[in-house]
Amino acid sequence: MNEIRKGDIVTRNSYGNDILFKIKRILKLSNGQKIAILKGIDVRIEADAPIEDLQLATKEEHNRCEKELENRIKNKIKEGLPKSENRQKEIIYTGKILHLDGDKKYSQKSIMYYNKMGLNAIVKNIPENRQPRAVYRLLSIYKPDILVITGHDGMIKNGARYKDIFNYRNSRHFIETVKEARKYDEVNGKKLVIFAGACQSYFEALMDAGANFASSPARILIDFLDPLIVAKNVAIADKNKYITIDDFSTELRDGKKGINGLGARGKSSVIFL
Repeated sequence: MNEIRKGDIVTRNSYGNDILFKIKRILKLSNGQKIAILKGIDVRIEADAPIEDLQLATKEEHNRCEKELENRIKNKIKEGLPKSENRQKEIIYTGKILHLDGDKKYSQKSIMYYNKMGLNAIVKNIPENRQPRAVYRLLSIYKPDILVITGHDGMIKNGARYKDIFNYRNSRHFIETVKEARKYDEVNGKKLVIFAGACQSYFEALMDAGANFASSPARILIDFLDPLIVAKNVAIADKNKYITIDDFSTELRDGKKGINGLGARGKSSVIFL
């Protein structure tokens, strides 16, 4: 068996090798056991596993996973923006998006998605634990209408301790980032539309902190694209329309089980020529 190292693509034997992960780092415990910290290749989950539970993924498996992710992005882009019958007689200004993402690869793919969709978006790759310290400054610089706070998350003990913030890998960082964003709102008289969370995130606490939409009500995995789809729909919805999860739940991988919220006013405006 080849030695497993940081950066390797692996699966977990104890979970039937169902998800591909990249090894973020390897920890050596006092008893000599090695634990790998993992992040999903195509889902926004962070997990850990003993080294002996891991199996190296084949190049073919990795390539197939990457291709499937690329195809999902392309399919969503093909859906495009709503077409107007008066396209030659109007200018549409969509809402401005600031997207904070803890994953570098996802950040790059998010930029591609937003650009292809013709959206006004800035994407910053910022580790989840640094997002609370960075968000106020970035909001002051870019002055967005919509804020996406995401990356990787996951429950440490799955299926239990739902109300224990320390049973979530990064939810507390997302919560603090939402709170900092609402401080910015209060000082600057803004009404940001905020999406926050990743796989298995503490949905109720994120909403209590001030998010408009969040993951994950059913504590399930969410797709890489789900936060982007939320931002896109708010950005293109007319400012006079109140948009809810029911307006776009069919675009999300698992609908309202993965993402839900109170809704928000759209951020798009039209100037007729």
